[in-house]
Amino acid sequence: MSVVGYRARNHPQQVDVRGARPEIDDRATPPEVFGPLQERFGFTVDAAASPANARLERFWTEADDGLAQPWAAERVWANPPYSYPNLPAWVAKAWQEWKDAGPALIVMLVPANRTEQQWWQEMVEPYRDLPGSDLHVEFLPGRMRFLTPGQTGVGPDERPPFGCCLLIWEARESSSSLRLVPDAVTQVRVPRPAGQFSLFDHMEAS
Repeated sequence: MSVVGYRARNHPQQVDVRGARPEIDDRATPPEVFGPLQERFGFTVDAAASPANARLERFWTEADDGLAQPWAAERVWANPPYSYPNLPAWVAKAWQEWKDAGPALIVMLVPANRTEQQWWQEMVEPYRDLPGSDLHVEFLPGRMRFLTPGQTGVGPDERPPFGCCLLIWEARESSSSLRLVPDAVTQVRVPRPAGQFSLFDHMEAS
């Protein structure tokens, strides 16, 4: 089979890296994925939701601004916006809340194809699955089906061209009593006024 003249199409979440758009970021976690996670973790709040994609009775919308909400004593589920710079801000928010020993658990669904980006290299890679760190990463099999508002099924060409993983902040018996936090988190302004997302002042999309 010849590939001459073939042009690959990027998924919108890979193209639009400078800001959020509803058709990019308002995507629901499929029930077949979320159901087993809820049984396993027992979440109490969906921190990055909309009325169309919320997976729990308690959820925070963009207007509520989950980045501005206290996560204390919650078991947090978050499928955050994947567009830049929103995604790094959500990871930073999780670290800040964890540093303050607020939530009992945080599970965040993120793309697994951005491990080269600065936010992953500064806030995930040096800490994941290491002694003394409560951050654990689970890479999920296959490519997840995300549903847009009003959509009940996904066509054969509508799956995003990337896998996903779970960032899991959970206290472990082997972890130290002092919760380790990346230095990069201190450079992030979280939270900002409701309806706005925090930005990494020093971070680029690459």
